[in-house]
Amino acid sequence: MGLLRNDSIKFKFESQIVLNPRERARILRKIDWHLLPFVTAFYLLSYLDRVNVGNARVAGMATNLSLTGFRYNIAAAVFFIPYSFAEVPSNIALKLFRPSRWIPSIMVAWGIVTTLMCLIKSYQSLIVARAFLGLTEAGLFPGVNYYICLWYPRSERSKRIAIFYSAASVAGAFGGLLAYGIERMEGVGGLHGWQWIFCLEGIATVLVAIPSFFYMQDYPETGNFLTEPDRLYIMNMIKQDGNQLSPRFDTKFVWQAIKDYKTYVQILIHLGMLVPGYAIALFSPTIINELGYSAANAQLLSVPPFVTGAIATVAVGIYSDKHNLRGPYIIGCAFVSLVGYILLYTSVKAGPSYAGACLAAAGYYPTIPVILAWAGSNAGGDLKRGVALAMVIGISNLGGVCSSFIYIDPPRFHIGHGTVMGFLSLAIVMSLFAMWDFNRLNKKKQAQCLAEDITDDRGYDFEDMGDASPLFR
Repeated sequence: MGLLRNDSIKFKFESQIVLNPRERARILRKIDWHLLPFVTAFYLLSYLDRVNVGNARVAGMATNLSLTGFRYNIAAAVFFIPYSFAEVPSNIALKLFRPSRWIPSIMVAWGIVTTLMCLIKSYQSLIVARAFLGLTEAGLFPGVNYYICLWYPRSERSKRIAIFYSAASVAGAFGGLLAYGIERMEGVGGLHGWQWIFCLEGIATVLVAIPSFFYMQDYPETGNFLTEPDRLYIMNMIKQDGNQLSPRFDTKFVWQAIKDYKTYVQILIHLGMLVPGYAIALFSPTIINELGYSAANAQLLSVPPFVTGAIATVAVGIYSDKHNLRGPYIIGCAFVSLVGYILLYTSVKAGPSYAGACLAAAGYYPTIPVILAWAGSNAGGDLKRGVALAMVIGISNLGGVCSSFIYIDPPRFHIGHGTVMGFLSLAIVMSLFAMWDFNRLNKKKQAQCLAEDITDDRGYDFEDMGDASPLFR
């Protein structure tokens, strides 16, 4: 099956390898340059291909395919059903196969689907294409989050996830600019401008995927850009960070993730932020169009909110790692987004409403990397972490179905904005609960270690316990 990683090997280190901060930063920077450009490009293309239906709608697809009533909403929503249910199997497959084979393969698959969407002639064919796009894209986002966990310790993940996730907001901005230019190809080759949006963006995905088969790195154990001392340091650091928990494949670790209530707490936090996020991605051109701007200007004016989101994502990711805090940053950003949606809900003028759209994006986008870094860091063991991340991402993405049906009352969209504010409040409340609960569990484990004289050198005694290990914090 192409399995290169020998998970049966136990790396027992007598003492942790210590490097000065400058040397540690050099090694992490080397990893950044070999991993992050790939995963950032992957996610930019993924998000672009996922939400370009919003740009295509404004560019004329709604008219050509007679997307009246709830037809567009259904087309947007159908993507999320196969997308959500395929994520856990995909991350299990990623554990079994090499990342450099699995991830580029699913990219080729969804790139072909997106390209062929240029042949859509009816509402029914749009529904089928969106369902297949959801199925083929499902593995990318949870797979990349899991992939980052294999290379970086917990204290270094948030900023890396933020860098690659900022591609989502860049894709929103880039998608608006691309759509503005591509829709002017109306009539070329007998295709409408919106059909060219699908065709060209799908081809770009396939062209990026093919060389990734050969240049994407798999694991620290096999990374050909690392020197032997660098490799040993990274392997030691990851092992120490994981409290000597087992990296092997065993179905009991899958069940650990499924039965853990903390997984569902993280799902609710992520769900509370994803409903607003997909509302921004799928409907921002429409919302801006309803503020009184032309379709072309709506495409262009959808760019600044996404640029604001990209800048905020990277900044929050860096400071979240620097302060080693997750919950407070999620809550703070959710409040910013909440203020933006309050402006959208209450304002009757285009200027304040547009400012609200920018605040909504600036608050939403930074939260997702922090949530996923939090979820991944609190799931102990390779396989449990992979399954937990896939569950958090997969089940939460069913919120995209909700997002697809709440923007139904133009031009003020009170139902949509009001629903989003409710979900943001859910994220805030559940984040507060998670902070309290993790603090309670850590104190309980510390007391157990003191009472039973449990020290780090007994890590392998608890290797199958996952984050229930008394040594896991």
